[in-house]
Amino acid sequence: MKSCLIAFSMYSRIPMPRTEWQEEDMRYVMCFFPLIGLAIGLLLCGWVWLAGRLQIGAALFSGVATALPVLITGGIHLDGFCDTLDALSSRQPQERKLEILKDSNSGAFAVIGCGLYFLLTFCFWMEWYPQGRYTWMLALGFVLSRTLSGLSVVRFPCAKNSGLLAMFSHAAAKKRTAWVLFGYLILCGGAMLLFGTFVGAAVLLLALGVFGYYHHVSCKEFGGTTGDVAGWFLQSCELALLAGMVLLQKWI
Repeated sequence: MKSCLIAFSMYSRIPMPRTEWQEEDMRYVMCFFPLIGLAIGLLLCGWVWLAGRLQIGAALFSGVATALPVLITGGIHLDGFCDTLDALSSRQPQERKLEILKDSNSGAFAVIGCGLYFLLTFCFWMEWYPQGRYTWMLALGFVLSRTLSGLSVVRFPCAKNSGLLAMFSHAAAKKRTAWVLFGYLILCGGAMLLFGTFVGAAVLLLALGVFGYYHHVSCKEFGGTTGDVAGWFLQSCELALLAGMVLLQKWI
């Protein structure tokens, strides 16, 4: 239970009882990480239902849907997304890129990238047509992105020996955590396929494709993953899933 409290305290703004962080309590933090995505997905489904009941306009609906994940997480992954954009855009050697990740100041590329991220997310939500099974499938995307991100923590090499991700990675019971996360992946993928075989398979392949690209970039550009790079992947994966769902919805 302490691992669950630590996961929600670290990666969300959902109020949790205070608990002392000890290494033995951090062994299974990543096992509970996808549950934060489940909370976001359920709240998103609730917002879709409420917006339909109150006949809320597309602009307000899209604005709240865009802001909702950031409000729940406190922007911790978006911060990593911005830092990683700065590092990748610098075109510097690997060591310098890792230094840029640690810099608390935001560069021009982070500001531009963040603005484009919100703009694209808002525009795709504007094009979204609420349908029951597709809404649930999209909600499961928040679980899927965190499941894959958690797998990277326990399976990818760490770019450095310091930082939160390295701390969680070193403290984690990696084999057991990996099996639990694979269980999440199977359940999440199975549910998506039940909601729609073709669309579910396409969404899963898209998520795995982004995950593969994340592995390539993290190893090539940084020598492994970090908390910031994991945040960059999570935000990129969720935007890709939203875009893919909208385009598939229009195609079908």
